[in-house]
Amino acid sequence: QVQLVESGGGSVQSGGSLRLSCANSGYTYSMYYMAWFRQTPGKEREGVAAIDSVGSTSYADSVKGRFTISKDNAKNTLTLQMDSLKPEDTAMYYCAAGATVPTWDRLRKNYYNYWGQGTQVTVSS
Repeated sequence: QVQLVESGGGSVQSGGSLRLSCANSGYTYSMYYMAWFRQTPGKEREGVAAIDSVGSTSYADSVKGRFTISKDNAKNTLTLQMDSLKPEDTAMYYCAAGATVPTWDRLRKNYYNYWGQGTQVTVSS
């Protein structure tokens, strides 16, 4: 059974940084596609960043150059480093895992089978 647990959310001022982590139990990260999504009330959950089994990454245009996704297969940990944060980055952030995700569509939530409970990120202006 795959279980994902996020940590590292919090409140920060605009321009600041936060580092999110996702720990798992039940499988090894090297076998799955991993991603971060975010959601605000009343809006669809949107893909932020994704990483495949060999470390190839994808980013939403809104976070390119500011966010970095990485994973440590030995520690079974997924990380999202968020720099130059903006108020519009405020959202609940979710870690997700999927077994089969097409290269051209890594940020679509439909391909991800397992989800964490989320961690809140709040950026004030």
